[in-house]
Order: sequence, then C-alpha cells, then structure tokens
Amino acid sequence: MKQKLNVGILFGGKSAEHEVSLRSAKNIFDAIDKKKYNPVLIGIDKSGKWFLNNKANFLLNSEDPKIIKLNKSNDSVILAPQSNGRIINLSHPKTKQVLDVIFPVLHGPFGEDGTVQGLLKLANVPFVGSGVLGSAVGMDKDIMRRLLRDAGLPIAKFLVFENKINCNFNKITKKLGLPFFVKPANLGSSVGVNKVKNKKDFSKAVSEAFQYDKKITVEEYINGREIECSILGNENPMVSVPGEIILKDDFYSYKTKYVSKTGASLEIPAKISQHLTKKIQALAIKTFKVLSCEGLSRVDFFLKKNGEIIINEINTIPGFTSISMYPRLWKASGISYSKLIDKLIQLAIQRFKREQKLKYS
Repeated sequence: MKQKLNVGILFGGKSAEHEVSLRSAKNIFDAIDKKKYNPVLIGIDKSGKWFLNNKANFLLNSEDPKIIKLNKSNDSVILAPQSNGRIINLSHPKTKQVLDVIFPVLHGPFGEDGTVQGLLKLANVPFVGSGVLGSAVGMDKDIMRRLLRDAGLPIAKFLVFENKINCNFNKITKKLGLPFFVKPANLGSSVGVNKVKNKKDFSKAVSEAFQYDKKITVEEYINGREIECSILGNENPMVSVPGEIILKDDFYSYKTKYVSKTGASLEIPAKISQHLTKKIQALAIKTFKVLSCEGLSRVDFFLKKNGEIIINEINTIPGFTSISMYPRLWKASGISYSKLIDKLIQLAIQRFKREQKLKYS
C-alpha cells in the first residue's frame, strides 16, 4: 500500500486576516482526501509562534466567524533551513515529524507576501502556491498595478502615499474624482479599506489604512459589476468560469465578505456573454503570468456598462472558507473541493521536482 503524504496545513498568522485563515484551514482539513494525505495542522498565533495542533480541537468557536479562535497546543514547533520538511518540536525534542509538502493558508502579511514562501524554500520543502516573487508582488497593490500597467493591461487610476503629510484631499479628488477608495497597500479581505465620499471621511480613512501598512493606495472608484475568476496551474494555468459578486452593502467590506449573511450574494457562473467571458478569462491568465504567479490565484475585475474590463487585483492565497469564491468557481467548472486540493498539492510537488534539477553552483 502506498504511503500517505504528510501535508502540513499552515494557518492563522500575525495578519489582520488571521480569523479568515482559521476558517480556510478548517475547510481544507475537512475536504482533503485522508486516504491519500495525512493532514498535519500547524497553527500560528497572533504573535507569530508556531504550534502543532490536535486535529480534534484545533479551533474554538469554529462555526462563528465573529469569535473563532486558534486553540493553542502545548507543542511549540519551528521549521529550520535545509530541514527538508522536518518540523522541530521545541516542547518535545524527541518527537519526529517530517512534512512532504506544505499548504500555506495564510492570508495577508507574514504569509501571503513572500515571507513564509522564502522560509519554505530555505527549508527545501514543496509548498502550494506562488513563490517568493509572485507572492510579494501579488500582495503589494502598488507594485502589482505598476507591473500590470507596464504590461499594457487595463487598471484603474491610483495614487500611492508613504506618509499622511502628502495626502491632500483636494489634489486627490482633482486626479481621481469622488468617491475613491483608501487601502493599505499590503493587506487583503478589505481590512482597513474605506470608501471616501467627502472630506469628512478622508482623514479617518487615511489614519485607519496607515494603521495596517507604511504605504497606502488611493484608488479611483469604478462603477461596474464585480467579476472574479479562479486560476489553477503552473506554466500552463487553467481558468474557471467567471462569477459575480452582487452587492447589497455599499462595498465588498470585510463584514460583507465574512460576517454578514445578507450583504452580498454570489452568482456562479456570472450572467455575461460568451465574448466577455472569454475576454475576462484571457485577462485573468495574462495577469497571473505577468505577476509570476504559480499554483493558484483569484483575479478580480470590474465590468463597466460599456463593456470595458478593469483589473482590480490578484489574490495569491484566496479564501478557502465555505462561502469563498475560489473553490466555488472551480466546483462550477467541474473540480470538486477535494480534487482541487489534490491538484494544488500535486502542482507544488511538480514545481519542487523541477526546481531540484536547477544548478546552484
């Protein structure tokens, strides 16, 4: 009988998206093919410490997104450079645990931005998703947009600020109009994001965004339908059917995405023409390739009334919660949750084997 692969599910983390990550990890753990894979749960608390978690009770309040928590274990662990996937248990040094592949489900900074990916490369272990470069540029809304713009792809107008002093409301409105969005440059799940409709909203929005990042983006408001596509693959990626987010709230905020049951609904597949579907899918693939992404991503678009398509952003570790667009789009495209996880793991192993053949000296 073929031995099961040990798959480390790495989740939680220091990011403001910690709770989203917990929910994503639960869904991956529930859906992974346990006849083929042995899931090993590694939870990272909000201070950045790693723990080997018990499969039976690794989460507290798992059904409530408002109060979900990581249930810390007594096994504190680390992953060292050139360990080939061997987890070092600081609490019980004699305990041996080797991971064949790691599935990072860490949304936001310290997980989706290339930091963990660099560690996993140093540890010489296969991992799911983009490498250091694709993760870093996909996370940074400023760098991401500059690369897309230079590749001739359609993006909204945006401005970048590294301090509050230069954030002049009148100058911004002259360039972008009203309303506009203020966002931390390196964060996701709409954390720290505000829609600014007047001068009164502006100062508070800027202050909040700077709480999460040393750099913020101010982006033109696009009046259009919100369309998303999922990507799967390495050198020859596949693209899912597009889906649409139909908003009832003012914008797709953190609360709307993960807490509110009435703020938005998903229409899968999106009700758009075959011509627009193909155009959006082609743009999704181009975005993925321009940004050096691998494994998986979700690309978000605005579709204007005149048929113009604007790329909003890419998400290199999209949500895997029960209501997340990424797995639901693949389900509508004929790939089940369990099969999707299997494909992502196999893609990670294929890339690792390819990279092992490269010369470094």
